[in-house]
Amino acid sequence: MFWLSFIKKFLKVLAEGQTPKQIAFGFALGSILTLQGILIWLIILMLDVNISAALVAVTLFKIIAFIFDPVFHAFGFWILTLESFKEIFTTLYNVPIAPLTRFNNTVVIGSFVAAIILLVPVYFSMKIFVIKYREKLHERFKKWKIYQIVKQSAVVRYYEKIRSLGGLR
Repeated sequence: MFWLSFIKKFLKVLAEGQTPKQIAFGFALGSILTLQGILIWLIILMLDVNISAALVAVTLFKIIAFIFDPVFHAFGFWILTLESFKEIFTTLYNVPIAPLTRFNNTVVIGSFVAAIILLVPVYFSMKIFVIKYREKLHERFKKWKIYQIVKQSAVVRYYEKIRSLGGLR
């Protein structure tokens, strides 16, 4: 039932609320979240980005990352075997906390570098999507049966009531 309220909140954010820039940046940062979780969560919490967009991106990109693991492995292997980075990786491995990031894993480093490279395209794509959604899709989407079911859900109404009492955003 948590997912119903979560989906409803995200749809509401797409239609109104924060700016497309905030939603897009939350989504773009959320796309990286599966890679180096703690650091990215700290960045998400420190910046003025939409957390629900980040959580949707985490879910979506977790699935995408799983599908592209072989590609990330090959890319990560290429990065880790570059002779010019050998000294940097050796130094990082000997720093007490750096190995906890699992940077020496081919899939982890490959997906992280790919996510950093794709951060800007994901940001701008999502920003365009939010603007187009607000302009053209939201009114049509509100007529869908699934939207009306989620909107009328008792769990969602209860969540909204608690949220308004607590002063949560």
